[in-house]
Amino acid sequence: VEVEHVETSGAAIDNVVVAQILESVQHPNADRLSVCKVDDGSGTPRQIVCGAKNYKVGDKVPLALPGAVLPGDFKIKVGKLRGVESAGMLCSGKELGIADDADGLLILPQEARIGAPIAELYPADTVLELEITPNRPDLLSYIGIAREVAALTRGNFKSPIDDLKLEGLSHAAQLKVTAVDECPLYTARRIDGVKVGASPDWLKRKLEASGIRSINNIVDITNFVMLETGQPLHAFDADKLEGAIQVRMANQGEEFLALDGRTYKLTADNLVIADQQRAVAIAGVMGGEETGVTESTANVVLESALFLASNIRRTARNLGLMSDSSYRFERGVDAAGVLVASARATQLISEIAGGNAANWMLGMGEGSAFGFDPARAAETEKKVEITYTRSVSLRHSRARQLLGADISESRIDEILAAFQLKKEGDTWRIPSFRQDLTREIDLIEEITRVYGIENIPARETSRYAESTATDRAHDRNMLLRRALAAQGFYEARTLSLVNESAAQSVPEVRRVRNPLNSDQVVLRPNLLGGLLGVVANNARGGNKTLRLFELGRVFHADANEERTHLAFVMTGAVAEKSWRGDADRSADIFDAKGVLASLGLGDLSFEPAEDPLLALAAAVKLGGAQIGMAGQLWPAKARELDIATPIVAVEIELPAAPRIAAKTYAEIPKYPAVTRDIALVAPEAVRHAQVEDVLQALKEPLLERVELFDVFTDPEGKKVPAGQKSMAYSLTYRDKNRTLTVDEVNAAHARLKDRLKADLGVTFRE
Repeated sequence: VEVEHVETSGAAIDNVVVAQILESVQHPNADRLSVCKVDDGSGTPRQIVCGAKNYKVGDKVPLALPGAVLPGDFKIKVGKLRGVESAGMLCSGKELGIADDADGLLILPQEARIGAPIAELYPADTVLELEITPNRPDLLSYIGIAREVAALTRGNFKSPIDDLKLEGLSHAAQLKVTAVDECPLYTARRIDGVKVGASPDWLKRKLEASGIRSINNIVDITNFVMLETGQPLHAFDADKLEGAIQVRMANQGEEFLALDGRTYKLTADNLVIADQQRAVAIAGVMGGEETGVTESTANVVLESALFLASNIRRTARNLGLMSDSSYRFERGVDAAGVLVASARATQLISEIAGGNAANWMLGMGEGSAFGFDPARAAETEKKVEITYTRSVSLRHSRARQLLGADISESRIDEILAAFQLKKEGDTWRIPSFRQDLTREIDLIEEITRVYGIENIPARETSRYAESTATDRAHDRNMLLRRALAAQGFYEARTLSLVNESAAQSVPEVRRVRNPLNSDQVVLRPNLLGGLLGVVANNARGGNKTLRLFELGRVFHADANEERTHLAFVMTGAVAEKSWRGDADRSADIFDAKGVLASLGLGDLSFEPAEDPLLALAAAVKLGGAQIGMAGQLWPAKARELDIATPIVAVEIELPAAPRIAAKTYAEIPKYPAVTRDIALVAPEAVRHAQVEDVLQALKEPLLERVELFDVFTDPEGKKVPAGQKSMAYSLTYRDKNRTLTVDEVNAAHARLKDRLKADLGVTFRE
């Protein structure tokens, strides 16, 4: 159980006592000081110099005597202030560490005993704030935590319900429960002649330490027993109920005034507690204001019940009404604790508020799965005992095998018995309050928690596990992030929910049924919509040279799939201004192609295409299949984003991450390379990829590299015919075993030129 926070309270400080101010006069040498005579219970008045102004003669206040050490290591001793002796200090709440207000003295109640230690009024306490996991509802109670601590520390566990008897079952009357599934068991007990008033100090302190405000003794007892046992309770003013209690589903549109002062409109899915006229409580969530216990209440009806967790959770969420009660019911309460908690609350009400308790009234609708038999239980008024609901087998050999530790059978039995499990042969009977223990491995986990993982010896420091598709995708994504960051890109993280305009170019999207606001109504079908919003925000902030990318999930409504996309945008100058540069050049689609080619995704190719978002668009293909689009935004769209330079945008769907092959290394060539240039004239429709494919398809063994270094067109048709273009290539030849001859290079060069002529119909500029 994780302790999130430790808070100490109270004022258990030695030599700080209750004193009464007997006299107060002006300090002779200081306008802001007074000289007081106080009675500290010693029989001799004590003189104290004080700077506070909020007291009067007769008030009782805290007095720190010489020798006291206040918070902050502030030591009190006899001294003089402006020439007048002061034998101690009158204290504020802040100086004692029990309040934040330092404006004046802490005025104590008149009934405080003069000379009493301050700890008598403000006893020391330590509050632990615990983080309870949802599978352990038994720990949402003082008893549950005490049981856990006792088991973990080999301590003795004693519960306040150990000596409790379930008296009052012998003539249990029946209640009407019409909602069978939602309410397996409902109990009500009338207590007449109670005196409602303020709670005793011990009860107030315990509630306040747990963050619950004290209201009156009856309500405080129900809250305290809830904290103590984990079973929520509720008390009705019996005289405000109209007829018999019934448990039913609410009527559609039925209105209910709750204790928080708000009126809620209920639906037919909400379970309510009602009398013959109206709903008096939302079951498991909150009681009603009209039947609440007040100072004029003389007779109460005490409710303790078991409600279906899913119904309470749905009701609390739909109404937006969360409470300590619903928090426990949502996680599951102990069915065997329903009557126990009611008996415990009845006991405390009798001790604190008086009153006479009648027999219980029980309600279980026909077909209820709850196994409580009121007729059999009424045969004897018995002492509270643990209820066991199921058995789980445990093999000691299996426990030792899984843990890798030689834990003795006696130690295993000791650990499980400490959690109040009961051994029967090779199985263990599970208490009703441990709903999480259903399998053998659950019992082994309990053994591990107590034995301590740190006490189990390590057998292996590591073990090889083959990488999965998820591992490969993660590694690939991290490589992509690093590659883009190395090229000056910054990663953006946008929301998965976007507005309509960010998804306007997609015909079918998934919309949120209950959006939080108008900017989060659609599951994003792409990344560019959100990324362009980041561009606009940067531009409005004065940053108009941008390189941004995002890698994340998108949602395809047509196939109901989530896919991983990569998108990036570039705008502004490709390099910083420098005295060495002649002119600034803005990023263009060829820069985007270069970025894509550097990512190592595979054999990418590009073909002209159309896209409503892009003025210049190219389909990005991998292995012949289209995986995305690249291009330049329409100028009008760029102006909407406050960008004057071209905006280049790319979005692709990432393929499945390949298995990482072993790296191969090649020896640095020993023999020189030979370079030949060719300038071919081809139709404008011929792409560089086509030329490269033709050259590689010949599988010329001497060809090492193909590099395009110039593209030239002449619209007037003087140097190059109209509708055609000149493409200049540098071809590198090399043999790794010897130096090439001129004849060998010329022959290979001629074969490549002939292949280009045959396949593409190009001519050459000699």
